[in-house]
Amino acid sequence: MAANGTVLEFEEYVRTRQDALLRSARRLVPDPIDAQDLVQTALVRTYPRWDGIADKTLADAYMRRVMINTRTEWWRNRKLDEIPTQELPDASVDDGADQRADREMLRDALQVLAPKQRQVVMLRHYGQLSTEETARALGMSTGTVKSTLHRALARLRHELEHGRYGYSRMEGVCAA
Repeated sequence: MAANGTVLEFEEYVRTRQDALLRSARRLVPDPIDAQDLVQTALVRTYPRWDGIADKTLADAYMRRVMINTRTEWWRNRKLDEIPTQELPDASVDDGADQRADREMLRDALQVLAPKQRQVVMLRHYGQLSTEETARALGMSTGTVKSTLHRALARLRHELEHGRYGYSRMEGVCAA
């Protein structure tokens, strides 16, 4: 059983990081209710091992790994029911090709940014760190993070709209 200080520390972690954890879960499962279930399951599985996480700054990474493993477990345990039918269903299936193409294009567009700008964008939007966490991670002030992010997103918007991409579907993806 964990000590009272550990319980309070875990509760504080959950209180401060629950929104970021839910956003991470939403990337793994499309349904919002399933995402909440995924976060709760990951928290239940992490709590008994909380004392074993020596560096608590890595707790988010640990939780993401637990969520990925849990999602994989759910996927493997799903029931696949086949229902015989006279008529075949409509064959239009979203294979994710558009999403992969968008991601590739965005990854390419990130290359036009200066290294610090790329780091700030990745930590804030992909890593889901707060402005303060990003500032600490990069050794910058929060004001510098904000201005760097603002300039980087403006550059990405311009590159996506007017650069070699000319891709109108990406409108709104880089919104701050």
